Amino acid sequence: MGSQAGSASNWLTAPSEFWAIGPQAVLTLFDGGLHRAQSAAAHAVYDQQVANYRGTVLTAYQDVEDNLAALRQLQLESISQAAAVKATQGALDQANLRYKGGIVTYLEVVSTQNAALAARLTAVDIDIRRATARVQLVKALGGDWTPAAAQ
Repeated sequence: MGSQAGSASNWLTAPSEFWAIGPQAVLTLFDGGLHRAQSAAAHAVYDQQVANYRGTVLTAYQDVEDNLAALRQLQLESISQAAAVKATQGALDQANLRYKGGIVTYLEVVSTQNAALAARLTAVDIDIRRATARVQLVKALGGDWTPAAAQ
């Protein structure tokens, strides 16, 4: 059968097979632009996926940069607030010494304690914001953040 399949006589004697294949080939060639439309749709979907991916990458870069900037700013605030805590603690020590010496009333000591406490609370708030920014940076870099107890 292999030697007969390649002979020209078989092609000429099988017109019904030719006509069965012929219209399908013609319909494939003349599809009214269906393949072109399908190709254009596939390209549009691809372009949309590329744009979505680009947006995701840009958002990730923005998140990383925002958190790095926040960490830099919070570091500066932390240094400044540490100086304020030290200054208010010095003022509190002075107020206590003056009170013990009988120079001022206890109201000044309480007022200075309030200022020192407010400075410490602000320092703690800055530390919490720094820790949050670090966690957000780890997440933005693609890391996972799970507490040690949950592991």
